[in-house]
Amino acid sequence: MSSYIDVVHPDRHAPYLDIPNDVVEYLHYLDFVKMRSPRTINAYYLDLRGFFRFMMAMQWSCVPRDTPLEEINLKDISTEDIKMITKRDIFSYLDYVRSTDANGGKARARKLSALKGFFSFLVTQVNKLQENPTEGISLGSPKKALPKYLTAAESIDLLKNIQSDFYERDFCMITLFLNCGMRLTELVTINMGDFKQDTIRITGKGNKERLVYLNDACLEALDHYKKARAALPNLPADERALFVSKRTGKRLTARRVEQIVARCLQSAGLSGRGFSPHKLRHTAATLMYQGGVDMLALKEILGHESVSTTQIYTHINQERLRAAVKASPLADQGYIAENKPSQQDSGEED
Repeated sequence: MSSYIDVVHPDRHAPYLDIPNDVVEYLHYLDFVKMRSPRTINAYYLDLRGFFRFMMAMQWSCVPRDTPLEEINLKDISTEDIKMITKRDIFSYLDYVRSTDANGGKARARKLSALKGFFSFLVTQVNKLQENPTEGISLGSPKKALPKYLTAAESIDLLKNIQSDFYERDFCMITLFLNCGMRLTELVTINMGDFKQDTIRITGKGNKERLVYLNDACLEALDHYKKARAALPNLPADERALFVSKRTGKRLTARRVEQIVARCLQSAGLSGRGFSPHKLRHTAATLMYQGGVDMLALKEILGHESVSTTQIYTHINQERLRAAVKASPLADQGYIAENKPSQQDSGEED
């Protein structure tokens, strides 16, 4: 099993059955103490599992090098074994992933970050190690790519070309992505009770809550969708999720939303350019910034922990946050009635 993320319940994960006990303890620390998101914890799990598979096959020679990765048993790796890991082992692993996995600088930096966090935990939190073999190792800052985003005109084209068997829902999701800049996991975890007047309560990274103000475009799209949602014949009476499947009435998974967004982008002639729900988040932030919203307001809207040092000390009041969302050039884009018959859709029911 390569991942323990539960796509139906993204806030849960199954027991870790194929990694050393010390790694399990660290992942639980990230979960319960540091309150990292399930996706972050899963990424650390995968990176640390890959490292110990490398150690077993390449450094410790405990198994033949051609042993399939999923057959390498890591559960017997003890704290005493981990104490034997040296800085040279870390360098060898980083060189290995560069030469065999074609990992770019950003991916290697993430793997090193996982190792640094794990060994720091063993040294400073549980006192199982005296020395941290990753101390002083740095790969430098990876080159940052400019975020991809849709222009205002392309965003409106996207809204005008949605083809779906549940048009109101998909139009609403795209509208929220483009106007509020929420993350994919934030959107799929929205519940019906999270709304109050023109605000929505969002649970972001680290289970941190924030209020996002809704402009007229969002409110109108939500009004149309909620009416369509209420009319679903198979909607469970106790279903709290805002965005649900037309077929089952259950909460949409993050993967299904990704597929819906991809289909909408294709209908608008915008596929093949690397756009995704996260790029729609970039679009929202870029369009608001172009509309005159300052970076501190964007920090609050997007749920970022920090912004540049010249801006982090400025207080943002709620009225400025409301004005920031209304400054989006898409705020006045009203609800667009479906102009294509659902028969032109792929035929899939959500």
